[in-house]
Amino acid sequence: MPVEFISAVHPNPATEGDPTAGSGIDVDYARRYARALDDGGFDYTLVTYHSASPDALQLAQFVAHHTERIRPVLAHRPGVVFPTHAARALATLDRISAGRLVVHIISGGNDEEQRREGDYLGKSERYARSDEYIRILRRVWEADGPISHEGPYYRFEGFRSDVTPYHGTIPISVGGSSEDAYRVGGQQGDIFGLWGEPLQETAEQIASVNAYADAAGRPRPRIWVSFRPIIAPTDELAWEKAHRTLGAVKANHAERAKRRHYPAVGRGTPANVGSQRLLAVAERGEVHDRCLWTAPAAATNAAGASTALVGSPETVAKALLDYVDIGCELLSIRGYDPLNDAIDYGRHVLPLVRQELAHRAATSAA
Repeated sequence: MPVEFISAVHPNPATEGDPTAGSGIDVDYARRYARALDDGGFDYTLVTYHSASPDALQLAQFVAHHTERIRPVLAHRPGVVFPTHAARALATLDRISAGRLVVHIISGGNDEEQRREGDYLGKSERYARSDEYIRILRRVWEADGPISHEGPYYRFEGFRSDVTPYHGTIPISVGGSSEDAYRVGGQQGDIFGLWGEPLQETAEQIASVNAYADAAGRPRPRIWVSFRPIIAPTDELAWEKAHRTLGAVKANHAERAKRRHYPAVGRGTPANVGSQRLLAVAERGEVHDRCLWTAPAAATNAAGASTALVGSPETVAKALLDYVDIGCELLSIRGYDPLNDAIDYGRHVLPLVRQELAHRAATSAA
């Protein structure tokens, strides 16, 4: 499989450095952003899920409608929508997009956020439910007649759907940094998502996921790793830009946390293991490997993917290739100035990575 690039949809111009720039959905901005990703050579874009955000399913359809080739990766939370209805809705969107949809299952790492939508299961149970949910989705998509199911979390009889996915099924992504996540992702995922940790820790996580896939006798998931690159013409200018960006993030993170209900610095240890791991990496050092910068994670209490790659396009491209070399096939890069950064990545970073991979392929063939 080729190495591919992922971004993330932004429905309005608000950023971590300027949370007051927009809220809700700004249709013109969202359209412009999606088209910039399409034109810039990105292969996928994550459509995120949060209890207060614009509806992810409708936003994914919006992205598909206004682009030609990019594939929406729809974050979907089990426990909110019954799986039979979800299977039908997802298959419908996959048909509308001519088979471009990917579904990213998020089991939820924060009890408070889950309870906003009536989900009171504990974390381990949420992953167990996700396992059952994925199995139901695939059964519905692959069935040629009515099906029934009785499990720990869901029960139904005689369900059938008149709509099937464009290619017969829809790729499913799972993410996380806990043992439960590795198990469900290894046993069920076509893709597994990780936040950007140092190379050694990332390789260890990949090995954990692969071990579960091997034990289940199924193909290993493609590995997706996420970063927040900060680029400039030279490494020195990039680091200057990085510290300016960090200053803006620190100044505005409290307001953003208040407006968006994200975990704020000072609210204690994050509930999810992924954030805990990023903070532990940050405590060990601010810069790791070639140019992995952990200061943004420390500044935001690791609220989401928050480690940066800092440097010239050449330096950042080499850092991304380091992750390719340990088994990452999907590279997620999203900036702190999302639209302008996405344009810059498409012009200056993606071509360098693809050029080097093409050179390697040609050399190997020769």
